[in-house]
Amino acid sequence: MKMDMARQEVTLDEVTAAAISLQDDGMRVTIEAVREALGTGSPSTIHKHLVEWRASQAKPEAPKPEIPESIVADLGRWAQQFAQQAGAGANDALAQAESDMDALLKAGEELEAERDELLAQVASITSARDQALATAAEHAETIERLTVELRNARQVAMDALVGKAKDQLAIEGKDAQLAELRQQVERGVTASAAESDARLAAEMELIGATTARDNLAAEVRELRAQLDAAHAERSTLRAEMEVLRASR
Repeated sequence: MKMDMARQEVTLDEVTAAAISLQDDGMRVTIEAVREALGTGSPSTIHKHLVEWRASQAKPEAPKPEIPESIVADLGRWAQQFAQQAGAGANDALAQAESDMDALLKAGEELEAERDELLAQVASITSARDQALATAAEHAETIERLTVELRNARQVAMDALVGKAKDQLAIEGKDAQLAELRQQVERGVTASAAESDARLAAEMELIGATTARDNLAAEVRELRAQLDAAHAERSTLRAEMEVLRASR
């Protein structure tokens, strides 16, 4: 409210009317009283107008004493009383000027206090703004870091899925190879047995049962060796499959 009042200007006529009204009501004419009566106006402007108004009031008309002819002897006492009254008016004016000066000083101190408060508020707002900017910068850095980490995590997950798919394909390929080898061994054993039977029959017819038996035994040993080799290869393939499953 004080700052709003300080920004509005009042005229000499307004100050004069307020001062006369206060004077007629028997109240002291001060800057604060005039300001309160007007509800607006800066202390410096009101003081300037009051000085002008008091200057106009300080021009008393020349006294026209009417001395009764019968009391000429009282002329001296009357003159002395008049001089005292004039001096009292000057003293009152001096006291009023001192009061106005005190009011101006008080108003100046209030304005300085308001100015300091506004400066403090500006400093606080500036500090809060700087803190908010710093926090926003930190959040931006955190978001950027998390974005990079998320991108890297997605890449790692994708690589893991690709590797797992490759391992699965490799295992399936080994299983297919093992099945194919098993079929080849079975076909070989069957073919060898058939061939051996035919050869045995022919040899038995040619060289006799003894020779055929010996040859059959040799062929059986050979077939067993082939079968053992097939078993060994199958065991090797199974070991490779177990290593691949363990690495998944």
